[in-house]
Amino acid sequence: MVRVNGEDMDIAGKSLLEFIETSDYNKNRIAVDINGDIIPKASYADKILADGDVVEVVSFVGGG
Repeated sequence: MVRVNGEDMDIAGKSLLEFIETSDYNKNRIAVDINGDIIPKASYADKILADGDVVEVVSFVGGG
């Protein structure tokens, strides 16, 4: 299991990009931290999620 924003998900073995594309996140408006490391957007396709990973996805929202 991979913990995403406090929720356990069965996504081990998927790339970070696959996870983002099948979720409601806009990849242009998020930052992703995996196990304490910020993942560059250019690495999303290469980063394979592993059992036990802790992922934090932060969405940026404009407003005024």
